[in-house]
Amino acid sequence: MTHKLLLFLAVTLVTAVTVEAQRRRVSSPSRDEWNYRDGSDRVNMKSVANLTQVLDDWRFDILNQMKGLLQNDHQSLLPDYARIQPLSEALDDLYKEFNALKSHLGDLTEKFSAIETFIDELKANRAPNSPARDPAPAPAPAPRQPGRRVVKKKATTS
Repeated sequence: MTHKLLLFLAVTLVTAVTVEAQRRRVSSPSRDEWNYRDGSDRVNMKSVANLTQVLDDWRFDILNQMKGLLQNDHQSLLPDYARIQPLSEALDDLYKEFNALKSHLGDLTEKFSAIETFIDELKANRAPNSPARDPAPAPAPAPRQPGRRVVKKKATTS
């Protein structure tokens, strides 16, 4: 029985000491926390302005370097898209289609260049030999339906 009583007293004593220690800890201000108001009256505003200028210069330099890298050496910043298989295949297909359209456009340009020279020759032959004709008279205006407004286009001069 005395053994149980001693154990009970020891547990009660440890509990009381722990509770009292926690009360003191909560009531006293912590020395580890930083008080930002402490010494604010002694701040040198010139040094704060200089620090702000230095940080602003760093930001400007970092952004310029990033911009330069993105424009000139984007492969060092962007991921390697060849490792992403579906995207790589889609880009490859797009590249092939673009090249096919470019070659088709080249073929069409060659075909139209022959037609353009032929039309230019026709215009050159027709201009001195035949006098300019008067343009065909404009068609008569259509009769106006009641309840509708007619909007006329302005004649363009070229």
